[in-house]
Amino acid sequence: MAGNRQTASRGYDIIGDVHGCANTLARLLDQMGYRKVNGVYRHPRRQAIFIGDIIDRGPRIREALHLVRDMVERGSARIVMGNHEYNALGYCTRARPGSGKKWLREHNARHDRLIKETLDQFEAYPHEWNEFLEWFYTIPLFIEDESFRAVHACWDGDLIEKFKRVQGGACIDEDFLHASAAIESFAGQVMDTLLRGTDLRLPEGMSITGKDGYVREFFRTKFWADDPHTYADVVFQPDPLPPEVARRVLTENERKQLISYPLGAPPVFVGHYWMEGEPAPLKSNVACIDFSAVKYGRLVAYRMDGERALSRDKFVWVEVERPEQPDYPTSEDSVAR
Repeated sequence: MAGNRQTASRGYDIIGDVHGCANTLARLLDQMGYRKVNGVYRHPRRQAIFIGDIIDRGPRIREALHLVRDMVERGSARIVMGNHEYNALGYCTRARPGSGKKWLREHNARHDRLIKETLDQFEAYPHEWNEFLEWFYTIPLFIEDESFRAVHACWDGDLIEKFKRVQGGACIDEDFLHASAAIESFAGQVMDTLLRGTDLRLPEGMSITGKDGYVREFFRTKFWADDPHTYADVVFQPDPLPPEVARRVLTENERKQLISYPLGAPPVFVGHYWMEGEPAPLKSNVACIDFSAVKYGRLVAYRMDGERALSRDKFVWVEVERPEQPDYPTSEDSVAR
């Protein structure tokens, strides 16, 4: 396929979590020199790489999906699956007889709230939504090129190699989706780790309540920490740990649960983590490009040109401004860097 042919001069623009901010995405693409050709954004020498989470939360989810899918199908972009696309597949897929469940992803208050904007915006377009759900199966969990890697939340080399052997590629199918509903299964571990990240359990009897009100007994961890000693060395999430917890020394058992990303490995790009501040590499070969666009942060891209050490000056972005009026779904706006 034309979109998969590599050329020595081609550059890549890895774009963070869109979450329905279609207007902001169009401004970012315009800023980077992409232009519409027959209604589809393309660049004469570069290809966009979307890091997943195109859906949920934002004001123009349907428009964002059409924009991204058109680019992917015409070869001007590639994409990896985000946890929100995976969640949508589970939420909209009936469980198999004998499973004791009606849906693969439970229809509870929290899950209903997370997908509400998406389902509301597709309410008048049910056939389109079903087509997008089918398209989600064609989205790979990861991209592994000679010069870079992309995955939504965590690059676990061992899991990825085993997944490739089991699945014969980078995509899931319906059987794998059903199997992943059991979190302790291999399929469940693949989807949880690659799309949501790694974690450690908090000390006995302790929990933290996130800004979203969700109570957690685990905290998300870095997959690239070099020789960590304390919880503070490995925590990686929007909600900080209480200071007395952050100071705790990692036990030997906890250290064994952590994974690492070698400095000699190709640069890897992730989204997912709701970063704030000015974009910069997390490590010379690790970058997160999710900067909370749908929360009036920044929609960020990294302009990759084959370098082995990532550079702060290769990040570009558009700022997302709060609307002056309370009609948020129709007031999304942004300004270029």
